[in-house]
Amino acid sequence: MTNFEVRQYDAAGRLGELTVPRAGVTVETPTILPVVNPHVQTVAPATLESEFGAEILITNSYILHGSEDLREPVLEQGLHDLLGFDGAIMTDSGSFQLAEYGDIDVTTEEILQFQHEIGSDIGTPVDIPTPPDVDRERATEELKTTQERLEHAATVDTGEMLVSAPVQGSTYPDLRERAAADAVATGLDVFPLGAVVPLMNEYRYADLADVVAACKRGLGEVGPVHLFGAGHPMMFAMAAALGCDLFDSAAYALYARDDRYLTVQGTELLSELTYFPCHCPVCTDHAPAELDAMDADQREELLARHNLHVTYGEIRTVKQAIRSGNLMELVDSRARGHPAMLDGYRALLDHAEQLERTDPVSKDAFFYTSNESARRPEVRRHQDRLERLPVEGNEVLLTEGSSSARYDETWGVLPPFGPYPRELADTYPLTAETPNQTDRAAYEAAADGVRRLVELHPDVSFTLVHDDWPATALDRVPDSVRLRALHARD
Repeated sequence: MTNFEVRQYDAAGRLGELTVPRAGVTVETPTILPVVNPHVQTVAPATLESEFGAEILITNSYILHGSEDLREPVLEQGLHDLLGFDGAIMTDSGSFQLAEYGDIDVTTEEILQFQHEIGSDIGTPVDIPTPPDVDRERATEELKTTQERLEHAATVDTGEMLVSAPVQGSTYPDLRERAAADAVATGLDVFPLGAVVPLMNEYRYADLADVVAACKRGLGEVGPVHLFGAGHPMMFAMAAALGCDLFDSAAYALYARDDRYLTVQGTELLSELTYFPCHCPVCTDHAPAELDAMDADQREELLARHNLHVTYGEIRTVKQAIRSGNLMELVDSRARGHPAMLDGYRALLDHAEQLERTDPVSKDAFFYTSNESARRPEVRRHQDRLERLPVEGNEVLLTEGSSSARYDETWGVLPPFGPYPRELADTYPLTAETPNQTDRAAYEAAADGVRRLVELHPDVSFTLVHDDWPATALDRVPDSVRLRALHARD
C-alpha cells in the first residue's frame, strides 16, 4: 500500500500518484480506465494512449481465460503486446459475469495466476458483487465469502503485480464500512467499490454518495479508491470530492454503438442534435448530420472518440479544480445538470464532517454559488473552530455592521459562516465571495454559528445586529441573545 502517494487534497478529493511497478509507470489520479473489450476494440488501445493520453486501461481477464481465440495468444505474447498498449493494464476477474449470469468456472487463485501469467499490472480476485437492496442476511453472507477470497488472494504469489481488494456490502453503510476496513487489513493495493453500477444506472446518486462515504470511512486515506463501472463524466466531480481516484467504464464505446453523444450534463441522441456543443476534433470537423449519414462503423468510431474527449476533458477539469481548491464549486455546478445529481450533491454534504478532515484549511477563494454552499465543509470547520477562539468581556456585539465602543468586544458576522473575531476578517474562508442577494440557507447557517458561540460562552451577554435576517434564521438564535436590525433607528 506504499504504491500510492497523495499530492494535494480538496474536500476528500485528491491529486495522487499511483506507482505501478510491473508496468514501470506512475499514473496520475484521478483518472479514467477505459474498458477495452479484447474481442471488439472500437478505439485501439494505442490510440487511447497517443491521442487521449491514457496512462492506464482495464480489460477482462475472464474473457481472455475462456476465449478459444485469445487464450493462447495472450499467454504467448503477453497482454501488453496483444493489446498494443505501453501503459498500465488492470484486469477484472469475472465478477461482472458472476453478477450478470450467476456463475463462473474459475477460482480466485486460478484467475490471479492467469492474470500474472499474461502480464497484468493490476489483478483482481473473484469477489461476490452483492447488488443494492438485497436483504441483510444475503449481503452479510456474500460479504463473508468475499473477505475470505481477499484474504486468500493476499497469500498468492503475484510478484510485482498489484492486487485489488474489492469492497462490497450492498447498500448497508455499516457493512460497507466494515468491508472496507477488512480490505485494508489484507494489505492489498487497490480498493474498488463494487456493485455500484445498478445505482448509477438507476440515477440513485444520493444512495451512491452514502455508499462511497461509508466505504471511505473504513478505508481511511489508504488508496487508491476505484469506483467500478463509473464512466459518465457528469459524476466525476462528485465522486472525486467523496474520495474516489479511479474510474472505469465502457460507456464511451457502448454509447457510441447506440448513437449516443456524451456531454458533461448528460447524454444526447445523435439524431436529435443540430449542432455539436463541443470543441473536440470530432465536433469541429463534422456536423451532426454528417456523422448521422456515415456508415455504422465509421459513425461509431467517431462518436466513441468524441465520448473519450469529453471524458478525459472532465478528468482534467476535476484535476485542475482540486489543484485550484475549487472542487466543491465544480461539484455544485455539475449538480445543476440533472435532478438526480443534485440529490447526490446534497447527500454528499450530509457527510461534510467526514470531508472536512482532509479539506485544506486555506484556499484561494470560497464562492457561495447556491444554498447548498451553506453546508460545505468550510462552514462546518469555521463553526467548530469557535471552540478555540476566546471571547473577551461580558458584553459582546455580533454585527454585520461596524464596531461599537459601547461593548467590551465586537465580532463580525458573515453568512453562512456566522460570527468571527475581526482580526480574522482577511483569512480564508471569511474572504468568501457571496451574492448581494443572500439566500435563507446562508442566514440560517450563520444563525447556527451564533448559537454555537453562545453555547460555548453561557455567561457572556451577546447582542446580534443583523441585516434583515429572515424569521427562519432568527428563530435559530438563542433567546438570550438581544436582536437589533442593522438599519433600525436607536
